[in-house]
Amino acid sequence: MADQARVHVVIEGRVQGVFFRASTRDEARARGLGGWVRNRPDGRVEAVFEGDQRMVENMLAWCHKGPSYAYVDRVEVEWQAYAGDLMDFRVVY
Repeated sequence: MADQARVHVVIEGRVQGVFFRASTRDEARARGLGGWVRNRPDGRVEAVFEGDQRMVENMLAWCHKGPSYAYVDRVEVEWQAYAGDLMDFRVVY
């Protein structure tokens, strides 16, 4: 069994109004990750990714770029204990 990981990220920059949430959902699902993504009132985007360690790390790398119209200034990363409670990936409102 592959190593499992969970990470909480907050992404700062031009990340709202550029399809960041929908793109994050699609990218996470393509990697087989569970979790969620949402816009924050302060203009940042917040997400949790859970699944295969390698795929979580790959998703983190994607978060530093985002979709084509986004501009990422900063990504805050907090590694958390794997819980196994996130089976799908969704956009949270």
